[in-house]
Amino acid sequence: MSSSLLWECIKGNNSFIRKSVNMPIMSREPGNLMGLHSFKFSGLVNSKVLDVSSKKAGSKETIVLTTSHKKGSRAARPGSRLLQAGLKKLSKKGLAEVTKATTGSFYRQDLEELAQNKYIKVKTSFKKKKVVFKSRRATK
Repeated sequence: MSSSLLWECIKGNNSFIRKSVNMPIMSREPGNLMGLHSFKFSGLVNSKVLDVSSKKAGSKETIVLTTSHKKGSRAARPGSRLLQAGLKKLSKKGLAEVTKATTGSFYRQDLEELAQNKYIKVKTSFKKKKVVFKSRRATK
């Protein structure tokens, strides 16, 4: 099926839509880069999916780049449709990997800058605030 026909079918209602008052319609579907309910960012209807997210396994946190499988036959199998690849946490190398996955391989070049911004946001979300203990003693 064409992606525009699929979008017309699911844009009205699907299980991933999140609506709030005075807010744009958001979407929680896998592969949605911005979380907005629009055709451009949809991970369900686009043949080429791009997403940067975090994944936690135990106490270890990783940054994951999600793309769709190169074989078209995998689109009919939802379990194996998306591929996840880990990204490096070093900013220079991680941003280079995002650029290589998008512009370097001619894959969703329109989302490159947004994916790099999200990579930076995900990376900064890993930083924990340091607890500062204030001394109760009087300073001399």
